[in-house]
This record gives sequence, structure tokens and C-alpha cells, in this order.
Amino acid sequence: EGAGGVTAYATDRAVTVFALALSGRLFVGGLLSGTARELSVDGPVFDPRPDPLAARIAYVSGRSLRIAELDGTSWELAADDDPDITWGSADFVAAEEMHRFRGYWWSPDGSAIAACRVDNSPVQRWWIADPANPGNSPHEVRYPAAGTPNPEVTLHVLALDGASSEVRWDRAGYPYLADVQWRSAGDSGRLVLTVQSRDQRSLMVLDGDPVTGVTTPLFADGDAAWVELVPGTPAVTGDGQLVHAADRDGARRLLIDGSPVTPPDMQVRAVVAAGGDDVTFLANPIDDATVQHVWRWTSDGVLTALTDEPGIHTATVGGPVTVIRSAVVDEPGAITQVLDGPTLGSYAQQPLVAPNITIRHYGTRRIATAVLLPEGHDGNPLPVLMDPYGGPHALRAVRSHNAHLTSQWFANQGFAVVVADGRGTPGRGSAWERAVHLDLATAVLEDQVAALQAAANEFPLDLSRVGIRGWSFGGYLAALAVMRRPDVFHAAVAGAPVTEWRLYDTHYTERYLGDPSLDAAPYAANSLLPLADELTRPLLLVHGLADDNVVAAHTLQLSNALLAAGAPHEVLPLVGVTHMTPQEVVAEHLLLHQLEFLRRSLRLIGGE
Repeated sequence: EGAGGVTAYATDRAVTVFALALSGRLFVGGLLSGTARELSVDGPVFDPRPDPLAARIAYVSGRSLRIAELDGTSWELAADDDPDITWGSADFVAAEEMHRFRGYWWSPDGSAIAACRVDNSPVQRWWIADPANPGNSPHEVRYPAAGTPNPEVTLHVLALDGASSEVRWDRAGYPYLADVQWRSAGDSGRLVLTVQSRDQRSLMVLDGDPVTGVTTPLFADGDAAWVELVPGTPAVTGDGQLVHAADRDGARRLLIDGSPVTPPDMQVRAVVAAGGDDVTFLANPIDDATVQHVWRWTSDGVLTALTDEPGIHTATVGGPVTVIRSAVVDEPGAITQVLDGPTLGSYAQQPLVAPNITIRHYGTRRIATAVLLPEGHDGNPLPVLMDPYGGPHALRAVRSHNAHLTSQWFANQGFAVVVADGRGTPGRGSAWERAVHLDLATAVLEDQVAALQAAANEFPLDLSRVGIRGWSFGGYLAALAVMRRPDVFHAAVAGAPVTEWRLYDTHYTERYLGDPSLDAAPYAANSLLPLADELTRPLLLVHGLADDNVVAAHTLQLSNALLAAGAPHEVLPLVGVTHMTPQEVVAEHLLLHQLEFLRRSLRLIGGE
């Protein structure tokens, strides 16, 4: 979690009460009365959720799933003596890669809970050490690296009266449980499950009987590369139609009972809500992922855009109320407004910098590229800092003010900052996303070079002094750039980089590179370790030693290979830091450290 305090809450169906966890304690409150109180229960408390009728609250405590009554008593609904088995929590790859952050779901009438049972015993043990405090024992994690066993995940319906049933499907063929939901009370409380094959080339949506546990197919999809999991899908309209999104005719399209209802020049990004006879969803023009708009489909076949200003728009829907959040380039923060209603006040702090930004689409591939210059720049040539993420599932060159604040800070230090979203990034259609299938390096790096060269034809860029920085996949890309293309890139900062894909998790890595136990060639071709003897440019590796997502072994193994190859480089270990750096002091000093490294490495005035 990148924030502190209250970071999540849940309500009953009528949105009259809420529950939240704070420092492992349970708090409940009335949204009509405006009062809140602590409910002292056995803890620590994680992911508390009121039942739909607001009669009681379920929560996870350690490895068990518990029920809290409103008088403060609590009892155990599901637990296991085996320390490798958990109830009610999402497993690692579900939370990290499928965006399924929860592991239990109340039935519509509040009489039962569908809960995940996760058996982690097949998953290999890794240990995250604390080198700065040698007296501390290493922290054990179960990490399913590419080509190794995943946990065994099963789904059970647990009635509050003690009855239970296991929901059954072909788990050998479809081991990934990507989504679980209950249909509305009018549908007799049946379950809808999404399951996926290990190679992610096949997906099934299943109807589940909560009493017998029998499942039957509702929808199936397949793809020669992979089937994308689309946020908010599946969904069911009030009149019982199944809502999904899938790649058809080169674009991700909204499907109603299997039939496409959006055009092939629109890329659906997420489904927000399915109403009685309408669906609210997010999409962008297939040739422009710098924007995202809110759309509504109605059963008469009409598509209506609910937003039109260029920017990044999202929405949430509750009953007849739709709330839209809009971020644009020219204004800081975001505007939150009820559709056809009032604008909600914001008390967010104003940023200290304002992006001096131009967004272009370069070349025949229309590579989305943002160029940021120093405020008040006089037109003289500037050293360049490429600042990409560049990989799947994330965009950086978007029409949103706050997305570019860090890049603008670097620009104000005397750089022209170039941010490009090339092939493999989302929003640009099936072929664009699948250009990285079995090769996460070639097309990604080619598009960064192409965007840089195109920007230099329009802006005052000094191509003899080009640095690149990135984090996570962006860190991989930054290190890759100075190793493969030292003729273009002259220094790199690689933060939390994936350097050896065999060390990253199953669901993400096997989607793009396949299973290394079946074909190791893509892993060898995409690893940075064999490139160690090609490094001739300054490289700063930064890694949090407590990172349990991209573990510090990535940086340490690359550093070891570089040392063996006689390639000078720098390593900055971050003590007690995980994959990101939410600590304000660490984040601030890390930016200053990167700036000093880039100035020194690119031989800029004041950096020698």
C-alpha cells in the first residue's frame, strides 16, 4: 500500500453503513447518522466488509475468515491448522497481476460467503533479508516464479449456519481464478466465475450453483498469444445479459451476450457498471491512448459519450447516480462531478510545478510522445532525459496534468524530458499490445529510439547527451537501452529493474514469454544478464532491499554479472524499501541522487 491511514472501506448494498480497518482495528459507522465507532473484535483486522443487509461484518484475520457481530463478538467462519493454507485472501498473483484484490464475497441475502481457500504449499519459499539489521531473521515469502508451481486455489460457499460446498470446475485446465461475483438476488444468488488456463490462451466464464457446486459455461474466449483480463468484466445487466470485453477484429470490444456492440476503431479499457439495460465503460480511440473517455451503451444499441474534453476520465456508478472524475493537462489534480449534478470540492494540495508539455504522435506507428521543456526555456539545445515505463498495462504519455509532475521537475533542472508509449503499452489494439509476445525488448526499445529521433526534429534536443530513467519495467528498459544502444543512450538510471525474467512471477511473465520449463529461449533472449559485457555507459541500479515483487536479486545478479565482465556501474540499495518508495524523505533524496548521477554522467555544468 502506497498510502497511510484510511485507504479502503466497504458498505452494505443500500450504502447506509460502512466498515474499514485502521492499524488492524475494525471501525464501523452510519452514513446517515454520520457517526463511527470502533468494534473491538479478535484481530488483526483486514478487508472488513458488511453483509448486503448490514446485519454483520466479515473480515480476514491472519489466515482465517471471521464474522463480527454488531455487539462486538466475533467468530471463526473458516480456518485451517496448516500454516500454508489461508481463507478469504487473494493469492499473490491474483492480487499482483489479475487485480483480484479480495478473496471472499457475500451472497446477496447475507446468508453465505463465497471464499477462496489458498494452499501455498506447492509454491517455492524465498527469503527477503534485512542486511542493514543482521539480527533480524529473513522474512519468508511464497513466490511463484515463472515456470514454478502456483498455489492451489479453490472456491467454497460457506453458509453462516455451518453448511458448505465446494464450487467445482476443471482446475487442471483452468487453474487461475480471475474473478468471482454473485448475481443479484433476483437471480437466486448464483455465482459467476472467471477462470483462465495457465498459458492464458483460454478463458471461461462459468455459472456456479452455490448449493451443489456445479458449474456450467456462459462464455469462452481464446487467443494464440493470450486472453486479456479486462477490469470490470464479466458483468450481468439487470435483464440477465452477460457483459464482457474481448479482442475482436483487431480491437478490444464490448460484448453483450457474445456479440460486439462497439466499433473496431474504439478500444475498450474497462467496464464500470452494468445497469438494468445499459453498460457504462471506459474507452479510447484506437489510434490515441493519450485520452480515455466514459461511454454508455443502452439496449437500443445507442452509444453515448459521457465525456468529451481531452483527458483521462474515469467513473463510478451506484444506482441512478454516475460520478465522473476528469483529469486534463491544463489543470492540476482532477475534477469530480456527479453527472448532470454538482461538482465535488477538492482539498488536494496544489503541485509546485506545471508541465510545459507538448504531446505528439510520431511516425507511421503514431507513437504517443510527450515532450517537456524547462519553464521559460530560451530555445537553446538541451540534454535529453527519456522517462518511460514502456511496458504492458501502463501508460505515461497521457493528457493528465499530474502524470507529468516528476518529469517536469527534471525538465526544470535543465533537461528536455521525452516520455513515449510504444508498442506493448495498452490502448492501441490487439496487434500493438501483442507486438511484445515472446520478445519484451526489441519493439519496446525500437519505439523509444524512434520517438527520440522524431522529437529531435521538432524540439532543441542535444542527442550527444541522452539519459534514460525508469522504474520496474521502465528500469528494465533503461538498463536495456544503455546496453543494446549505447550509440543513442549515454547514461541510465534503472530503478527496481527486472533483469532476469525467470525471477518474476508466473502470471505476468508466462503471458508474454511462455513457460520457461517448456521453452527457455525467450527468457535467455530477454534477460539482461548476458548483456553485461556490452555495458560501456554509466548505469545506476536502484533497488529496495525489502522488495517482494521484483526482488533485490534482480539488481544483485546483474551487478554480479557486470562486475565479472569488468563493467563499471553503481548500485544504490534502499534499506527497508519495497517495490515503490512512498516514504517522502526517501523519494525526495532519491530524485536528487538521480539528478546528480545524470549531471555527472552526461558531463553537465555543475555536475562535474
